[in-house]
Formats: sequence, structure tokens, C-alpha cells
Amino acid sequence: MSVLRRVVTGHDAEGRSIVARDDQVQSSPVPGMPGIELTTLWGADEPMRYPDDGSMPDFRTWFAPLGGFRLIEFVVGPDLPAAADADANVDPDADPDATRAAVDARFPGLMDTMDPDAPGMHRSDTIDLLYVIAGRIVLELDDGSATELRAGDVAVQSGTMHAWRNPYDEPCRIIGVILGAHMAR
Repeated sequence: MSVLRRVVTGHDAEGRSIVARDDQVQSSPVPGMPGIELTTLWGADEPMRYPDDGSMPDFRTWFAPLGGFRLIEFVVGPDLPAAADADANVDPDADPDATRAAVDARFPGLMDTMDPDAPGMHRSDTIDLLYVIAGRIVLELDDGSATELRAGDVAVQSGTMHAWRNPYDEPCRIIGVILGAHMAR
């Protein structure tokens, strides 16, 4: 599991800058998806207002709504061996209903973005600004393209249908900012 230090500034009663919190944030595994860990480091469902005391803003879902943002980390472990017709990141022995309930409880709205006919493929009404900090990963799009990203690379994920695959021997860690966006339907 990944653990990150989070330092948050805020303002005291006189409006001076302070370190409001200095704590550790631990990732959470995604139920039914071995090797996948998600962490929300900070987020809000609407623009921030200052001065503030450095408290965590309210937010309800994994992906940010329009006007909101998330600072996240995600880890994708090496793909597990899978049958030719299965997704390497999905536990074939997991109970689908129990897994869905557990994912919804930890990461509200995440499963709503998934394409049930293409495991791992998902699309959110967001722009995701992503930086690979360790390892390598493949970004797959629904046009069939597969682009390798490695530590130091940046991806701008613009509301497209995509999946993350890790056919390599080491986990891939990505830090990102997710901003709510308009999506024409």
C-alpha cells in the first residue's frame, strides 16, 4: 500500500498563513481489482473559498463534478495472468454484487463510469492531468490504440473512453489532478 505525506496550509483567525495539517494518507485497494490502489489526497466539489482553516472540503464522488477537483494517486500493479477473454485486472473469483457494493462504498461513482462490455474501459466527465512518477503503464483507447507511458511522462486524459494496463513486472504510480468538465451527450 502506498502512503503519502500531505501538508495543507490554511489561515489562522487573524488571516495569517499556517500549516493546518501534516498527516499521512494511505491508499485503498479497489475491491475485486487486484493490484489497483486509489488515493484521494485532496478534493472539493466546488471552487475553493479563502481564507479557510485548511479543513478537507466536502466532496461526494471519486471523480470531480463540474467546478470541482481531485488530487489523486493511483497505483496499477502488474497484470495478473488471465484467460484470453478476461480482464487481467479483475479477480475472476470475486462476487460481482459484493464487489460492486464495496467499490461504491469506497469510491462512489467510479463503477458508474465503467463500460460493462469492456472490462477496465471507462469514461468520466473530467479532464485528468496525470504524471507517471514510477514504473510503466499502457493507456488503451477504444479506437484500439495502446500507448506506453513511463516515469516522467504526462498524460492529459480528455474525457475519452480508456483503460490502464500494466504488462510489466513492477507497479506503476501516477499522480493526477481531476477537473470536472462538460461532456456533450
